[in-house]
Amino acid sequence: MGQLPSVPRVMKPSILVTKRVYSEAIEYLKTFAEVDYEATDDGLAPQELVERARGKQAIVSQLTDTFSAEVISRLEGVWVLANVAVGFDNIDVGAATSRRIAVTNTPDVLTETTADFAWALLMAAARRIVEAHQFLHSGQWRRWTIDLLVGRDVHGRTLGIFGMGRIGQAVARRARGFGMRVLYHDSVRAAESLERELGLEFTAPDRLLAESDFVTLHVPLLDSTRKLIGAAELRKMKPTAILVNTSRGPVVDEAALADALSRGVIAGAALDVFESEPHVHPKLLELDNAVLAPHIASASVDTRRRMCLMAAENAAAVLEGRHPPNLVNTEVWQS
Repeated sequence: MGQLPSVPRVMKPSILVTKRVYSEAIEYLKTFAEVDYEATDDGLAPQELVERARGKQAIVSQLTDTFSAEVISRLEGVWVLANVAVGFDNIDVGAATSRRIAVTNTPDVLTETTADFAWALLMAAARRIVEAHQFLHSGQWRRWTIDLLVGRDVHGRTLGIFGMGRIGQAVARRARGFGMRVLYHDSVRAAESLERELGLEFTAPDRLLAESDFVTLHVPLLDSTRKLIGAAELRKMKPTAILVNTSRGPVVDEAALADALSRGVIAGAALDVFESEPHVHPKLLELDNAVLAPHIASASVDTRRRMCLMAAENAAAVLEGRHPPNLVNTEVWQS
């Protein structure tokens, strides 16, 4: 069995949990470790994070915790950073690897829930659900008219997906129920068997943008995907198209999107993530054709509870000398 060569054996390890999580995760961690729990939603500033991490062998973190190279260089004796998220762009994985710190995440468990929410956003934007809700609640509804809050059909249209990983596949699978044509682009083409199963057509980004009625983003945040959708890309889309983003905020240039929406370059957008969360570009907040949610795509009770417990299980595995189920930097583990 492989293990991190730097992991010594201690009678009872100590774990820092940086922010409030579901109680099941804390109860689980307490069965084998001393737990320093920051049971608030405020989190820890970098200096406080470093100080609280002293003497800890594991840290259960969240996407709002920033583990820069400088912070990681000051984590003495930490063996694992267990992130409660599928993404890990808040962690300098290279710096962690150089210090033999395992980095883990929580994939799979949120796949279906996030795909559900991507569709909720798509449908809300297409059928103007948020506008309709506000229209009714404000007392403006006086009578039915033939074109009251008319939206756009989803069934039979073309869906373009950037990123055909777990979530992209789950989104594509749902598109079959709407009888949609599905175009996709990814840095690695999917297996032919998967393309046949889901009715996928691999294509170049420009064609995907030009032919899709709905474009949905499911890519990790990398240098190559930062501002994947900017002014030039938005101009390539149909004026009737809708953009959906449940991946990471910086994948979209918010200023360019706000400008495109205000000028009718595209018909609408539905966003769950933003470039500088919790800040949202002020122009987006003024637009009726922008459906905005506060990073809640994985926010079902069952999924968020399971994410917290999975991160705890990842930390436990490393502390017990076992290969963690969801190791990101596999090179830190020796056979």
